[in-house]
Amino acid sequence: MKEQKKASETFATTSKIVLPNDTNTLGNLMGGQLLNWMDINAAISAQRHCRRVVVTAAVNNVSFNKAIKLGDVVSIESKVSRSFGSSMEVFLDVYVENHRTGKRTKCNEAIYTFVAVDQVGQPIGVPVLVPETDIEKERFAGALRRRQLGLILAKKMKPSEATELKALFEE
Repeated sequence: MKEQKKASETFATTSKIVLPNDTNTLGNLMGGQLLNWMDINAAISAQRHCRRVVVTAAVNNVSFNKAIKLGDVVSIESKVSRSFGSSMEVFLDVYVENHRTGKRTKCNEAIYTFVAVDQVGQPIGVPVLVPETDIEKERFAGALRRRQLGLILAKKMKPSEATELKALFEE
């Protein structure tokens, strides 16, 4: 039986304070800086899942829902949402804490894909992910649909083969 890991074992969190060098001329955190912080955080989750070197394969989705201001504290939380052979989808939630009030609000989310590689950079198998909580199970199920859609768009899968996606439209 293939090795299994619980989603909770892949949890990673990072906190940063937004400094002047991180902001644009409006005093907002630059999107590229947030992407960098998220990439590092998500890589830690993926690495915890497989205990191998991982490389970023794709930034599948990023939602910038709320501006993050100079002086805010940013907390990034990530977990592997599903594994596929050698790849792992990692879901990230980004929270901002107002430095004056202490109020914490979810402001962004993202989905990254990582691939585990061996010593020569070739893809290597990863453990199966076992979701436990309701949100983990929801993200686990959604990961297969997102993967099928990505494969169709990359012309690596025929739409007729995307059983999970088809099921959405047949309900």
